[in-house]
Amino acid sequence: MGDAAPPRMVLGRIIGWMVKPFLLRNDDPMRKNTKTVRSLVVKDQRVLDVERERLSGLIDRFTAAGPEGCTRHPHSFFGRLTPQEWATLLYKNLDHHLRQFGV
Repeated sequence: MGDAAPPRMVLGRIIGWMVKPFLLRNDDPMRKNTKTVRSLVVKDQRVLDVERERLSGLIDRFTAAGPEGCTRHPHSFFGRLTPQEWATLLYKNLDHHLRQFGV
């Protein structure tokens, strides 16, 4: 959505374009222990109910904005993404984290 704009990773610049089709081509879940951009790692304690509401609001905001609301900033690993690719990646990322918590 463009709230954060982490810089491109060196490794992503080299191989991100090759990996992207393998991640986005099917409904397979993301692998465990997939790396996270350091600036997006949460290091403090959070209140679950507050974060649940925040997540719900972000999902609503993303869906309400539609394709026009997608950021034009490149993904830190994969580079430029279409609105459909952003939607797929966000779905897979959310699914990945919900699986971590057994949801």
